[in-house]
Amino acid sequence: MTVDENTPAATSYCNKDIGNLPAQFPSLSPNILDLFLLTGKSAVITGGARGIGYVISEAYCQAGLKNLAIIDYAANVLNIEKLQAQFPKTNITYNHCDVRKSDEVAKVIGEIHQNFGEIDIFVANAGIAWTDGPLIDQDNDDLWHNVVNVDLNGVYYCAKNIGRIFRDQGKGSLVMTASMSAHIVNVPQLQAAYNAAKAGVLHLGKSLAVEWAPFARVNTVSPGYIATELSDFIPEDQKNKWYSITPKGRQGLPRELCGAYLYLASDAATFVTGADLRVDGGYCAV
Repeated sequence: MTVDENTPAATSYCNKDIGNLPAQFPSLSPNILDLFLLTGKSAVITGGARGIGYVISEAYCQAGLKNLAIIDYAANVLNIEKLQAQFPKTNITYNHCDVRKSDEVAKVIGEIHQNFGEIDIFVANAGIAWTDGPLIDQDNDDLWHNVVNVDLNGVYYCAKNIGRIFRDQGKGSLVMTASMSAHIVNVPQLQAAYNAAKAGVLHLGKSLAVEWAPFARVNTVSPGYIATELSDFIPEDQKNKWYSITPKGRQGLPRELCGAYLYLASDAATFVTGADLRVDGGYCAV
């Protein structure tokens, strides 16, 4: 069946309390490669100065981003200066923020919005690992709360504030970093707090995709074991155990995640919402 791009979209029963669906299909370039470009768009990336967040920042700039706001708690200033020098045509700013604090998140996102005028893409990527072993042996509940506050509550604070902006704009793409640990229980390390927080992110993404369908897309990326500074402390024998049960037999490079984050942010994914892309070397397949 041939569908004209101006054919009205049907009303969804899922979100009548939130708003009406767009009246027509999006206007898309006939060149498929153009759909993956971010030319003229503005993005915000939490945890964007290090590790996975840094390579996402770099990839988005390479794709033609107009404005990039990096939110980080303990940023590597040299990394930000390197990005600014490498991509002089992109307006790159650094914004200090502790995502565990709702008021700080609201203030920073508001300031970025005022500065950029419009935010097209938000990547809620900031996260920390659990390194304290079996949950049953923990007497300090602050360890649990810290992981949950960064990895889940921090994502919630970001989503709530950027969602209001997306609703006012009538458009936007939120991409959240979940984990393969949201799907399975990793071995041999014990990390119940991290697994629980990331499972929350995964389901939050699906829930918001339904809630925000009239005005924005929400998706998640679930990385597997990725070779960043977050895993530098892991003993080699434990890493070798990871490799033995990962079909690809290794960790991933941060750059191998970029395609997933670029796709979900771009116009190539205008009909993709509530999805999760696992980039885990096949770990969850076995």
